[in-house]
Amino acid sequence: MRRYDIDWLRVIVFLLLIFYHVAMFFVPWEWHIKNNTLYDNLKFPMIFVSQWRLSILFIISGIGTAYAMSKRSTVQFAGERLKKLLIPLIFGILFIVPPQVYLERVACGDFTGSYIDFWSNIAFKGIYPTGNLSWHHLWFLPYLLFYSLVLIPIFILIKKNLQSKTFRTFNEIISSTYGVYWLIIPFIIYETFLKPYFPSTHDFIDDWYNMAKYSTLFIYGFLFIMADNTLWLSLLKNRLKHLLVGVVTFGALILITSHNTQIKEYEAIKYVISMLRVISMWSWIMFIFGFATKYLNRPGKTLKYATEAVYPFYILHQTVTVFLGFLIMNKQWSFLNKFFLMVVGTFGITWLLYEYILRRINFLRPLFGLKQISK
Repeated sequence: MRRYDIDWLRVIVFLLLIFYHVAMFFVPWEWHIKNNTLYDNLKFPMIFVSQWRLSILFIISGIGTAYAMSKRSTVQFAGERLKKLLIPLIFGILFIVPPQVYLERVACGDFTGSYIDFWSNIAFKGIYPTGNLSWHHLWFLPYLLFYSLVLIPIFILIKKNLQSKTFRTFNEIISSTYGVYWLIIPFIIYETFLKPYFPSTHDFIDDWYNMAKYSTLFIYGFLFIMADNTLWLSLLKNRLKHLLVGVVTFGALILITSHNTQIKEYEAIKYVISMLRVISMWSWIMFIFGFATKYLNRPGKTLKYATEAVYPFYILHQTVTVFLGFLIMNKQWSFLNKFFLMVVGTFGITWLLYEYILRRINFLRPLFGLKQISK
């Protein structure tokens, strides 16, 4: 049975990406292009969102994989994943990402020529950040493609054993009030033993912490949709409990990590911080799923339109954001004026490109992950 709440969450999380990337223009964290004034306090809502935003997206992607595999043979599924993920990735690397790198180089004074000169001569020389070749925000696509293909044998094994005692026991455990928290054990291990040594790079090669974390979340998504409906009833019933745990653990995390003393240097505190990060992330994700189960599990014309539009929006939006940021980065405007302009501008320009060009020109549709319209 189709879960419309999952479709809504996918749309909402990708829409949130516009706000998140606009905020990256203003927060004192490394990003491609920065405003002339940075706002330190903006990091707190950014930390809150970043703790669960990508994680829930990989769970949703695992759920989507379960639906896709149920309608196709293994060969058909693999071919569909290659077409939907690899083609937009290659196109994006060649044409969507280079303008971002160009504007960054111009803003930093590292390049002074035209975009045509940049693209034809140095856009694909060297690997970013020292070079210019990059997939930037499209890093999600190669990770998703890799998981989708490599994990096929595991997914087939799961589907063959849905009635086994092991799977029934697993389903009973995660459907209990707090049983779903047993699933955080791998993340505690990753947080403690991988993250300190393999910081996030999104380069696919030595990004071992992210690779382990996101692959586990992807598998969890597949398991969630294969599990008995009691899991979703439990998330619905216990959503406020998960919310409470999320508020408490995130509050404690911010309190400890913002402390000005040397408390963070104690080894025991490092383990406490790792534990709080994982519990907070998981609690907010479980709350969001429970909330969506209650309020979002319904179809509609808006959802149908947004479900198709969200992938092209994801591919295009950051290039538009960086372009707008480049235009106003040195303007003496207030934060609210710039933030509003960039959010509305990113959404508006991306929508215009999608509505009047991408979805209407048939040969462009596969380049943005859309099926061609049969004539």
